[in-house]
Parts: sequence; structure tokens; C-alpha cells
Amino acid sequence: MSRFFATGSDSESEESSSADEITPKAPGTTLRQSLLLSDDEEDTRRVVRSAKDKRFEELTNLIKTIRNAMKIRDMSKCLEEFEQLCRAFLKSKTIVDKEGVPPFYIRLLADLEDYLNQLWEDKEGKKKMNKNNAKALSTLRQKIRKYNRDYETEITAYKENPQESADEEEEKERGDSGSSSDSEAEADEGMSASAFLKKSASETVSEASKFLKSAKGSGDESSSSDDDEDDEEWGSDTVDSGSESSDEGEGKSSSLAVVFLKKTQEGEKAAEKKKDVRKKRHKKKERLDEEGEEEAGEEAEGGWEKVKGVPQVKEKPKMFAKGTEINTPLVVKKLNEILQARGKKGTDRAGQIELLHALAIISGENNLGQGILVKIKFNIVASLYDYNPNLAAFMKSDMWIKCLDCIDELLDILFDNNNIFIGENIAEDSENLAISDQPFRVRGCILTLVERMDEEFTKIMQNTDPHSQEYVDNLKDEGRVCGVIDRLLSYLENKGSTEEICRVYLRRIMHTYYKFDYKAHRRSLGFQGETKSERDQEESQGEDSAVIMDRLCKFIYAKDRTDRIRTCAILCHIYHHALHSRWYQARDLMLMSHLQDNIQHADPPVQILYNRTMVQLGICAFRQGMIKDAHNALLDIQSSGRAKELLGQGLLMRNMQERNAEQEKIEKRRQVPFHMHINLELLECVYLVSAMLLEIPYMAAHEFDARRRMISKQFHHQLRVGERQPLLGPPESMREHVVAASKAMKMGDWRTCHSFIINEKMNSKVWDLFPETQRVREMLVRKIQEESLRTYLFTYSSVYDSISMEILSEMFELELATVHSIISKMIINEELMASLDQPTQTVVMHRTEPTSLQNLALQLAEKLGGLVENNERVFDLKQGVYGGYFNRDQKGSYQQKQGYQRDQKGGYQQKQGGYQRGGYRNQQRDY
Repeated sequence: MSRFFATGSDSESEESSSADEITPKAPGTTLRQSLLLSDDEEDTRRVVRSAKDKRFEELTNLIKTIRNAMKIRDMSKCLEEFEQLCRAFLKSKTIVDKEGVPPFYIRLLADLEDYLNQLWEDKEGKKKMNKNNAKALSTLRQKIRKYNRDYETEITAYKENPQESADEEEEKERGDSGSSSDSEAEADEGMSASAFLKKSASETVSEASKFLKSAKGSGDESSSSDDDEDDEEWGSDTVDSGSESSDEGEGKSSSLAVVFLKKTQEGEKAAEKKKDVRKKRHKKKERLDEEGEEEAGEEAEGGWEKVKGVPQVKEKPKMFAKGTEINTPLVVKKLNEILQARGKKGTDRAGQIELLHALAIISGENNLGQGILVKIKFNIVASLYDYNPNLAAFMKSDMWIKCLDCIDELLDILFDNNNIFIGENIAEDSENLAISDQPFRVRGCILTLVERMDEEFTKIMQNTDPHSQEYVDNLKDEGRVCGVIDRLLSYLENKGSTEEICRVYLRRIMHTYYKFDYKAHRRSLGFQGETKSERDQEESQGEDSAVIMDRLCKFIYAKDRTDRIRTCAILCHIYHHALHSRWYQARDLMLMSHLQDNIQHADPPVQILYNRTMVQLGICAFRQGMIKDAHNALLDIQSSGRAKELLGQGLLMRNMQERNAEQEKIEKRRQVPFHMHINLELLECVYLVSAMLLEIPYMAAHEFDARRRMISKQFHHQLRVGERQPLLGPPESMREHVVAASKAMKMGDWRTCHSFIINEKMNSKVWDLFPETQRVREMLVRKIQEESLRTYLFTYSSVYDSISMEILSEMFELELATVHSIISKMIINEELMASLDQPTQTVVMHRTEPTSLQNLALQLAEKLGGLVENNERVFDLKQGVYGGYFNRDQKGSYQQKQGYQRDQKGGYQQKQGGYQRGGYRNQQRDY
């Protein structure tokens, strides 16, 4: 008989029935074991675990796997197991609703979120990750942040007192383990899920050992069921028991099962050891709590205070040996040693900056003179710029403040000591740094440092969120940057060359041209609403920005030898004029410069500046009421559909074929900081309103003209979009307001047009952004009235025999002189076929224009005429190919045998029995 059906003795079955612990069977072997049990073993009570324990065990196993993956930074495994954990927790929802969210689950969510945030902030660690782990880290971080929103209160409670939640679980576990000391069957029934899952690792036996155990005979099972469960270590008695069982003839493979099973006694010892360790921890915590209460009581009584350890002071790096005589050559030698490591792989750049600062302090303490100090300061600033090896990276705030402070200190030294000469042309061999070799000669260029500082400030502003408080804080540093440039400007005006002065002037211009001078604007308005003291204070604060720009730009016009600096200065000057509504100065300067002829050959930053200048010029013309000039200035930018990109205010989505990653990085470095942006919605609104005021009267005048040209394609596109809408509701966006106003103007209804263009929504979006808001609104109302009058006359001129100018004046609320002027211009330009009756102030229509029906008839006649001519050409071609009308002469050219010639009246006649206009007729066949 097979060894699987072997049965043990009666004594063995009695031992198995009286056993305290029964090993839980694997689900797949339950039916098989029930068939193999003897009669005595049928009375043995099987272990049945609740659904709660099963679900919580599954959760705990997944949590263990996640924590193991966290230890080795395996983010892919963490992501995979976390997704499984979420699915398992969803299956346990009914149990969780009854029992509440288990503490170990909340603890994992809190720990995992903290762990992922810590990894995310560790830049060096992220760089070392492979691609899969980095991608998994980003995905898992987003998922855990979203998932934890549902458990914010539990996670907050755990983070406030994490030890308390852990202790509560341990107390529950100890209570459950104490109540289960009588028998394992009772323990398994009443044990909590957390206590069950925190048993020693030997309790969860592998499926292989369970199968081997179940595959044994009933004798083997009864003899070894008590000795082979819940064991921590592999004992030596296991082999002995296996040999004994084999000697008793219980089957050859039964010893193998005994070897792979564990003993109960050693498992009990390990469990007792764990309990002792937990008790010791609990007592230690209680003792610490008591000590803390005693210390608090002593402090309240004014007794002893517990003194914490003194924080360790970081030792300054030792530059020279003790007792060394420090002189200028020794400091220069040490400086060169520090600089030799600059740019090498593995160099600590922060440590290098600290060494240079320490060297500057040492040279100052030993009175080595200002020459060596200037040289060290130059290298400190250069090291700060080199701290970020990547060109696209921007300086951190602490490094940026250090850089500004160091440049200020350097300028202080240069202003205080007139005997220091610096320049890029000074060779290192000819430097005079010793205090005895005055005047000092130092190699270096302060202008280059300040220009690089200005570029770093631009990069900081480009890489900061424009809608955050951080951007506002960084923008406050612009005043300090301008102060440094002003100090350098005054220094170079005395000691710099003409080229250097032009460069620093341009830097000052670039920080001035885009700012609106409100003080000068108030002065031009006559200080409305200001007291005399405020007026005197503003007048004493310095010259206007217009005066500064005029002085700096004219110096560059006269002295600069490079086209780029002069071009930038001209564009900035035009922009500043246009920004302050000096339209004629800006227009004349643009026309005299002829920049529009060859700007396409300039570098991209200059082209961006040119585009910004043209846009500002167009907006200025619109404010002055010069609608046609405004439309012409804005046409190129708006018709391209890439205004955002052309103005350097962002990148449009493109295919990778048009722009690769490297080109995208380069274009991002050209972007203009947010505080210099031009409002794109304002720009589009100005353009569309200008196009409306030009296009609607033109459309009314050439309504039946088949060859009518479009003034603005973008405006027509917006009109077509509005016409395609199935349901026309009240306008919401700025474009919809302009389209609705255009439709009203087409009917000559200027009041409705005015209400669509000027209202609260449009004021807040567009018109309130102008400096002189009220004047712009008044100009718009005036233009709408005038163009609506012209549109009305074009549309309804065929209806009237005559119309009184007084009625027109009342309809459009215009002065009689204005109406007279508009109609006179239309008659002179032959736009309106009418005459003025001066005594009666009447416009008499001449009715020379055809009606709409006549216009349609004329269009139909023209199209039919074109169709007839096309048919004649096709017929002639057909006759030439198939009738043999062509014959090649000796010279290689084609001659017509029986050709046709055009007569004087424009008709075609064939030489031999041809055809005539009005009906085709051949000698042999009628067509």
C-alpha cells in the first residue's frame, strides 16, 4: 500500500488528538487531508480564520514587501506593490468600514509619503537612479499624494503622536497573546488581525512544507504535529526525529517531511523572548516619561536645568602652517593652488568658495594691501558663477546674495582706492599686488562680472514661477542690480574706455526702457490731487526716465562702433517713446533708422526686441486714435499666429522635427522675464478693434464687388467663426465681444456696438490696463460713431433720395460740422455718389450706383462671358489636335494649314467654312 495511506498506532492517534496546537492547512490540501484522517483524528478541531484575519494578513505581507523595496530604493517594486496594496485594501472595504482603518496601514501611507518627498528633494540621489526608477518615483509620488487626501485626518493624527499609535497596537497584541495562552485553537479564534500578523515568521509556513506535512500518513502527522510547528531555528532534533520515524517503518519519505518541519518548543521560546523585549521597551519608555515629568517639575521650582550639548563649531580650513610668515607671494601661490582645482571633476565648488573667502580674510588680517584683496574678490565672484556647471541652471538665493555682496565690496574698494588699475589687457606677469609696488595693477574686468550678474538675474527671473510670492521677492533685487550698474557707470565714466561705457550704458537702458514713469506722467498732468510738499518731493527725486534715456542713447548713437549696441539702443528708445505716448518721436525715429529693411539679418534677441517695439508702437498709435497706423504696425505680428513666440513670452507646441530638445533649451534662454511681458489679450483686442473700424466700412462700400480684398484675414476668420455658431448667446470672451460689435456696426447701430466694446468686462480685461483709461474710452466712442455713420451711408445710400445732415447728427450724436466733414471727404474720394445742398443742409443722392439686383445681374453676365470664352478655347484646341490642323515645317515649328484668325470685332472666323461668334457652323456638319 502506498505510504500516503499508512496509519499510525493508537498511542500516536491519542497524542495527536490531545495536541494543543493544530497547524493550519493549505487550502489546496484540505479535501485530501480529510480523506486521509483516521476516526480518532476526525474529532480534532480544525483552525478556521476569519475573513478579517485573512485580509489583514494579505495587507501586512504587501506592506512588508514595500518596506523592503524602500530599503533598497527599488521604486519600480514599490510602485507595483503599492498598486496591489490599494486593490487589496479595496477588497477589504467591508471589514474596514466595520473595524476602522488599521493603524499599520496609516503608518505605511505616512512613512511612504515622507520617504518619497525626501527622495524627491535629494537631487544627487535622483541623478544616480536609472530611468525606470526615476519614472516610477515620479508616478508613485503623484499617486500617494492623491491617495493620501482621503486619509488626511488619520495621517495627521499619526504624525502628531506616532509613538502612541504604535504602543496601542502593541498593547492590543500583548492582551491578545495573554488571553491565548491556554490553547492554540482558542488563540486562533480570538486573536486580533494585527497580533496574528505580528507572530514570528515561522508561523506562516511555506506551501511546500504544508504539502509535505499533509502528504505524510496519519501516524506521521499525529507523531510530529506537536513537535514540528512554529519554530524559529532549524534544530538538531529534527534529524533525529526523522531517523526515528524512519526506523519505525512509517515510510521512507516521512523523514524528509520531518526535516522540513519545525518544532514547537523553540518557537515558544522565541515568542517569549519577543515578549520580554517588548516589556523592556515599555518599561524604558515609562521611565523616560517619569524623568521628563521630574525635570519639568524641577524647572518649575527653579532647580536644576538639563543642559543640552553645545553645537559643534565647524573648524575653519587651515590655509598655512602655524608660525608661517604670510606675505603676498605666499598668498598668491595659495590662490593659484586653489584655482588649479577649478573646473576639475570631483572638485568641491562650495569648499573652493569657502577657501577663497578664508584667504581674503587672512590677507586682510595681515595687511597685505588692497591689490591682492581685489584679485581674490575677482576669483570669488568667478567661482560663484561657476558653481552651476550647467549653463541653463540659475543661481540659488544664498549664492546670489553672496555674489551681490562681493561685487558691492569690490566696487567699494575700487572707489576708495584710486591707485588700483584693473583691466583684461594686464598680463599676470606684470601684475603689481604687493603693498610696496603701488599703484596696484590687477588683471580682471569688472564690467564682465556685472554683465554676467545681470544675465544671472535674468535667468533667476526666467526660472521662477511668475504667480508666486518668490517672484515678487526676487524682483525686489532689481533695484540693487540697477544700483550696482549705476555705480559701475560712474566708475567707468572716469576710468573706462568708450566701448566699455557704451556697454554699461546699454545695460542701464535695458533696465529702464520698459518701465512706465508715473512720476513724469503726473508732472505732465500738472500734479492733479497732490499737495505742494508731495510735488516738491517728487521734483527733487531726480530727472525723468525720458531725460536719462535721451542722454544715454545719444551717447551710444555718437560713440558706438558696433551695430548691435546702437540697434538695441534705438529700439529701446523707440519703445520708451511709444510707452509714454510720444507717437511722433517714436515714429520718426523708427523711419529714420531704416531698421525694418535689414532686421531679418540680426540675431534672435534683437529680433525679439524689434517685435516688442513694433507692438508697442502700434498700441501707442491706437491710443492716439490713429487706427490705420496701429493696424499696419500690428499686422505682421498678429497675422502670423505666433505672437507669443515672436515676443519671447513663451514657446508654442511644435513637432520634434521642427525643433529638437537643444533648440528648445536655447529658445527658453531667450525668453523675456514675466514682468517685461506685453499683455497678449490687450494686443489682440487692439488689433481686432482696429481691423473692425477699418474693415466694416470697407465691406459696406464694396458689398457687391467680386474682387474685394481683405484688410485683415484674422478679423474675417473671427467673423466666420461667429457665423458658424448654431446658437448665439451673449458674448463672453474678448473676441466674441468684438464680433458682436462688428455685426452691430454693420447695421449702423453705434450704440449697441459701443455697449459691446466698452463695458465692465472689457474694461477689466483690456481698457483699464492703459495709463490714460478715460481718454482711450472717449477716443473709442468717437471712432465708433464716425465709422458707424460711414457704414450707414454706404449701406443705405440706395434707399434715400436725400437725407438731412441734422438727422444724421442726432442719430449718431455727432456735431454738425463733424458730419459735414465726413460726408465731404466721402464725396471727394468718390466713395459716395452724392452732393451737398448747402442752404438746406441736405445730402442729395445721385443714384448712379446699381441696385442689388442689378449688381447680381452684372456678376452673372461676367461669369457667363468667361464661361463662353473657356468653351471656345477648348473647342479650338480639340479641332487642332484631332482635325489635323497643324503641320510641322522644315524649321521644326508648327504651322496651321487651315487656321483661324481673329477679326476686328473680336470674333473668330475660319478661313474655309469656319465658325462665327453666336453659333458654330462647319461646311460639312452643323454643331
